[in-house]
Amino acid sequence: MPGDGPVYVVDDDEAVRDSLAALLEANAYTVRTFPLARDFVAAAPTLRPGCLIADIRMPEIDGLELQQLLVARAFNFPLIVITGHGDVALAVRAMKAGAVDFIEKPFAAEAILASVAAALARLVAAAGAEPLAAAAAARIAALSPREREVLQGLLAGLPNKSIAYDLKISPRTVEIHRARVMDKMGARSLSELIRLSLAAGLQPPA
Repeated sequence: MPGDGPVYVVDDDEAVRDSLAALLEANAYTVRTFPLARDFVAAAPTLRPGCLIADIRMPEIDGLELQQLLVARAFNFPLIVITGHGDVALAVRAMKAGAVDFIEKPFAAEAILASVAAALARLVAAAGAEPLAAAAAARIAALSPREREVLQGLLAGLPNKSIAYDLKISPRTVEIHRARVMDKMGARSLSELIRLSLAAGLQPPA
C-alpha cells in the first residue's frame, strides 16, 4: 500500500518522466512531472510536501543545485536522485546533504517504489535518526582497518579497480572486503551502505 503524499518527478528527459509517472500512477501514487528544475522551484511554494525524484544532471539547475535551493528555502521534499553511470560520487554528495536515496540508471521498478515509500515515510516519521546513527556507528566499529579503507573508497565513489590500486591489493581482494563490509553493515545495496555510513557520521573523502 503506497504511503501518503504526492510524488514529483523532475527530469529533462521526457521518456524518463513518462515512464516514472506511469509506474508510480499504476501503484496509486499521485504524480506531477516537471521538465526543468526551475519549473519545480517556481511551483514548490504551492505544492503539498511529497517525495521528489530528480535527475542529478540537468540543464540550467542540476539535481544538487535543486537540492541546495530547496534546503535554503526550507521546503520539505525528501529527495531521490537519479544517476547515470559514473555519478556515484555526486550521489554521495547529495545523500550527505540529506537526499533519501539514489537510483542508478537503468533503474528497476522495485527500487524506485521502495525508495519512494522510504521518502514518504520520512515525511511522517523523522524520529528514528538517533537509534539508526548509534546502530550504524556500532557496525562501523566492528569493521577491520582494511574493511574501513574499502568503505572509504566506496564512499568516494571509486570503482573496485581504483580502490585496489590505491590500497595496493587485487580487485578480487577488494570484492571480498566489499562483501564483508556489506554483510557487517547489514546493507543490501550500495545506496543503503552509504546511508548507514553517513548516519554514523562517517565523512566521504574530499
